Amino acid sequence: MQRNSHITCDSQYYSVPHEHAGRLLRVRLTSSKVTVFDGQTIVCEHARLQGRKGQYVTEAAHLPAQYQNVDGLWSREWFLQRARAFGPATVEVIGQVIDRRALEAQGFLDCRNILDSLGKNNKLRLEAACQQILSTGGHPTYTTIKRIMAAIDSDAKKPARVRPAASTRKRPAFEAAAGEAATPDESPSGAYIRGADYYRQLGERRTF
Repeated sequence: MQRNSHITCDSQYYSVPHEHAGRLLRVRLTSSKVTVFDGQTIVCEHARLQGRKGQYVTEAAHLPAQYQNVDGLWSREWFLQRARAFGPATVEVIGQVIDRRALEAQGFLDCRNILDSLGKNNKLRLEAACQQILSTGGHPTYTTIKRIMAAIDSDAKKPARVRPAASTRKRPAFEAAAGEAATPDESPSGAYIRGADYYRQLGERRTF
């Protein structure tokens, strides 16, 4: 049993009286019911959850008194205030993580892990991952955000596309600037270029 007064069974979470925290419990599953045993004694029973993984079934009486009405350091506003340091998408995601729990206190551990574990030294990537979840209508969980952040980090580390180097070949004579004499070495293969004598003789013929 986890320290948050829940057991994990078939990827779902079921509350158990907090007196059993830290103990090894046995679970019997049927198509409609989850029965929790401590030895041969039945501790509690819940209707079995179906569908989306990561859902919670919580009986308030199973939680310690201090978590049935949580005030003080760990509160919704406390986590939202911390999330503001990352960006508006992170604030929205943290709010969704808390809102999907039957009791707000159930989401506080996930919020702490998202902000402290994933967000430590990675504020920009956490905000980008949260923005991606909101844009695609995804379901925000610690695991989902961690996977998206890993993909973002992988993309950032891909080598840049290699660009071909600029050509250092000399321009051929026909590409030379106007008025710039071409040298024999710059003449394109097979091209006939008239020499200076031709143009001098042509000028003399036109002289009156």
